[in-house]
Amino acid sequence: MAVERTLSIIKPDATRRNLTGKINAVFEDAGLRIVAQKRIQLTPATAGAFYEVHKERPFYNDLVSFMVSGPVVVQVLQGENAVAKNREVMGATDPKKAEAHTIRAQFAESIEANSVHGSDSLENAKNEIAFFFAGTEILP
Repeated sequence: MAVERTLSIIKPDATRRNLTGKINAVFEDAGLRIVAQKRIQLTPATAGAFYEVHKERPFYNDLVSFMVSGPVVVQVLQGENAVAKNREVMGATDPKKAEAHTIRAQFAESIEANSVHGSDSLENAKNEIAFFFAGTEILP
C-alpha cells in the first residue's frame, strides 16, 4: 500500500462549534497522521479560486459564501491510501446517507454544512495541498 497525502478542510460549521479536536481524533483513530495544519479565514477570492472547478454549478456562490462565513482548519493528512481513507472516514456528502461512525454522520449539520472537505483523487490532493501549503510547512 502506498503512503499518500491528502488535503482536509474542517469547515466553518465545525470550527464554530469547536469540533476541530473531535474531528482530528477521528482522522487519527483511522490511522491518518496530521502532518500540517493551520486555522485561517478564507477570503471570497481565495475560496472562489479554490472551488473554481464548481464555478458553473448552481451551488457555487452559496459554497463560497459558506466557506468565508468563519474560520476553517486546512490540514494535510498522511497515511496508507490517505485519499481513499479520508473519503471513507468523512462519509457521504449528505450526512443522512453517511454511515454512523463517519465524521459527517456525527457532526454535519446539513448537506451544505457538512463539516469537512477532502480531496477526491491523488492528483487533486497534490494540487489542493499546494494551494494552501508550502512544502516546508509539511512535517512528517
